[in-house]
Amino acid sequence: MRLYVPATSDDLDAVQVTAHRATWAVGPRGAHAVTSALTVSLPDEDDEGVEYAAWLAAVDDSLGLVLGGQVAPLRVVITVEVPDDAVGRSDAQEDVAESAVDVQGAVDAQVVCVHVDEPEAAADVLAVGSVAEADLDEALQAVVDRDLLWYDWSEVRRIPTGDRDED
Repeated sequence: MRLYVPATSDDLDAVQVTAHRATWAVGPRGAHAVTSALTVSLPDEDDEGVEYAAWLAAVDDSLGLVLGGQVAPLRVVITVEVPDDAVGRSDAQEDVAESAVDVQGAVDAQVVCVHVDEPEAAADVLAVGSVAEADLDEALQAVVDRDLLWYDWSEVRRIPTGDRDED
C-alpha cells in the first residue's frame, strides 16, 4: 500500500539509503492513503486525482508537525510502500481526512520519493505559527501557494533542509 506520511526534516535522518533502495523504519503514526472513503468522496476524480488529494492531506498534516516541534520550518511528505496489513483506519477522533490511516506498528517501509518545501519557504512556514489570528488566512495562503519540491529516493541525502549539513 502506498502511504503519504506527513513528516519533518528530522525524519529524513532516519531514512537508510543504499545503492538500490531507501528504507525507513516507520513506527506507529498517522499517514494518508487512497482509501475507499476518499475514492467515494471524489467520484469525478481519476486515480491520480485521488492520490493527489491524499498527498495534499499529508502536506497539511506536515505543517502541523512543523509548527508543533523544534524542527526546520519546512513541510515534508515521505511517500512509502508498506504491506497492506501494516495499515489500519485512523484512530483520530476529530477533523479526520477521508484519507487518514494509521501505521499499526513498526514497519520497514520502502521509500518511493520525498517532497519538501524549498528552503526559501521557511519564512512563510514560520509566519503561520507567529501571526495574529487576523492575519492567519493570509499567512496560510502564502504557504499553500508554495509547491513542494520532489526528490527521488536516491536523493534523500542531498535534500536541503537547513537544519543539517547538506552533501
